[in-house]
Amino acid sequence: MYLVLPRREREKADSFSFLFPESHHSPGNRGQGFPSIFFFSGLLSSFSFPSVSSFVLLFDRHSSSMGDVRIDDLPRRLSSEDARILLESTDVFIFDCDGVIWKGDMLIEGVAQTMEMLRSMGKKLVFVTNNSRKSRRQYAKKFERVGLTVNEEEIFSSSFAASVFLESINFPKERKVYIIGEEGICEELELIGLTCLGGPEDGKKRIDFKPDLFIEHDKSVGAVVVGLDQYINYYKIHYATLCIRGNPGCLFIATNQDASGHMTDSQEWPGAGSMVGAIRGSTQKEPIVVGKPSQLMMKLLLERFQTDASKMCMVGDRLDTDILFGLNGGCKTLLVLSGVTTLAGLTDPSNNIHPDYYTEKVSDLMELV
Repeated sequence: MYLVLPRREREKADSFSFLFPESHHSPGNRGQGFPSIFFFSGLLSSFSFPSVSSFVLLFDRHSSSMGDVRIDDLPRRLSSEDARILLESTDVFIFDCDGVIWKGDMLIEGVAQTMEMLRSMGKKLVFVTNNSRKSRRQYAKKFERVGLTVNEEEIFSSSFAASVFLESINFPKERKVYIIGEEGICEELELIGLTCLGGPEDGKKRIDFKPDLFIEHDKSVGAVVVGLDQYINYYKIHYATLCIRGNPGCLFIATNQDASGHMTDSQEWPGAGSMVGAIRGSTQKEPIVVGKPSQLMMKLLLERFQTDASKMCMVGDRLDTDILFGLNGGCKTLLVLSGVTTLAGLTDPSNNIHPDYYTEKVSDLMELV
């Protein structure tokens, strides 16, 4: 049998480990573990659970007898007390955007008031998005359109992360960058003096398989950056493949590998991961990923705010990017169910990425205190 407990009960449970002798729960002695049943009845009464759903007892599927005991984390719904403690212990809140702040061009209910409350409490806010379609300047305008005042310095997009990465490796100015993506990537790379090819312009190009068709590619391309691209086509895939395969040392950079995202308020759409997957398939190479959950942007945030990661909280709607980004960086983590991740997905036994807390939407931070 598996005993699954919340994280804060782990130490208490560990103190009872001497009561589980190997003879009672080893695979070779199944059926001899019944004394543990009486132990469990006493042990469970010694723990404080927020609700009955905070622990799960799972019996061995292959036997009616008891198997090993495992203590693990379970998702914890944000309570009023949790919200109060989280607000008191956090100096910097890091927010994802799509599915957290807005869906498409629609602000999620209660976000504006929550941001106002956090600023009034002296909290620093930063917005870290994997959506590379816009530059920081363009995102600042979008924030303004939806009714939020956010400075460019508070915005960290994956398009910006691509430029930071190329600067960090001293990418030669004489080399060019081919882009599968949109204006955001082009603008951020041009700000650091790089020449870009592709982007939205190549979205107009088409392939016609004539017998003598041969596409020339620029031999000075030293990197291919792949992000979300609503104008992706066969020409772009082919050109990027030619550069990565044919130009010595050409880098394959992905802004992110998100499978999907809320590009509109009405439904999810394929994410940049589908574009990255096309180039991975055609080149048989793995990309350098600069967006979440890569720690490149976490390093930038820690340098910017000069604070300990434990004083930061990552708020996002994706387990494999937002929450993993925060966990790997040592931050507190809060999953909101207003975007991609569902409660069923969070609690699925196959999921091994567990936030510190989860809640329905960002405004619960305000409504619970």
